[in-house]
Amino acid sequence: MSSLHRSSSAPLKNGLPPQELLDDLCSRFVLNVPKEDLQSFERILFLVEYAHWFYEDNSVEKNPSLKSFNLKEFTSLLFNSCDVLKPYVAHIDDIFKDFTSYKVRVPVTGAIILDETYERCVLVKGWKGSSWSFPRGKKNKDEEDHTCAIREVLEETGFDVSNLLNKDEFIELIFGQQRVRLYIIAGVKDDTAFAPLTKKEISEIAWHRLDDLQAASGDVISRGITGLKLYMVAPFMASLRAWISAHPPLMAPRPEMPLKGVSVWKAKNSSTGSSSTMITESQSSKPEPDVVVLDVGPGKSFRSFRFDTAPILQAMEAGFSA
Repeated sequence: MSSLHRSSSAPLKNGLPPQELLDDLCSRFVLNVPKEDLQSFERILFLVEYAHWFYEDNSVEKNPSLKSFNLKEFTSLLFNSCDVLKPYVAHIDDIFKDFTSYKVRVPVTGAIILDETYERCVLVKGWKGSSWSFPRGKKNKDEEDHTCAIREVLEETGFDVSNLLNKDEFIELIFGQQRVRLYIIAGVKDDTAFAPLTKKEISEIAWHRLDDLQAASGDVISRGITGLKLYMVAPFMASLRAWISAHPPLMAPRPEMPLKGVSVWKAKNSSTGSSSTMITESQSSKPEPDVVVLDVGPGKSFRSFRFDTAPILQAMEAGFSA
């Protein structure tokens, strides 16, 4: 048993999680990990992020009386509750700011999934946002680009592109300090079943017509000609059009295809989980705020900060020997 503080399992006031639950999260996601994952603040914060996902997807779902937190709030809560992290509570703002800055430099890979006519592609919508994007995500440590793309597409759409992916067929762009590579997966049947494997990450999956994704500018955040809100889509369109011009589609355009995008999976927020529906995409009647990208710089007092991993490793060893 580790040296973490234990207390009552009853929930605290205002829906705050009990100390026992926080201890379990700290032990499970911070202490019982390979030692190399404790050598930098970036890795520590990724571990805290995993703990946050687990808390939101499992603990809160099973016990609705528990309060839901954003990542920064949860980071502060865990640091204040976990003995080995408490010495760094005073640095939380800088720790989190540096972590956010670091995350936007991690390479991203994913896929542009085209139908058999090359007229439509698959886009996904985030759980809480209103913008559509290609299925993609950040690389893990030492993960190859194509392996990351296969993993992220499978997690976000439930579709395995491993047998269709050509390592040489991709579009790669640089956004600030972040490299984004999207592999072109062409000729996917439009009746393919899609459904995310991860909970509370994707709210909708749809086939969208490429003609509707043309934006007035190639900005990272943009709107298609129909007003569709897009994120990291418009900058890839010119190169995608060039690729399509050089590769004849597997099937001729079909006049009977819908003129609008077609949703093939949509989450329903309920205690029973998500279900899938088949609907025609239309503009939401309720306007939602635009996505805002923050220009985050490193924290002033945290530029040379590093975790003292000795107490953490001691807690790990104490846990293993108990």
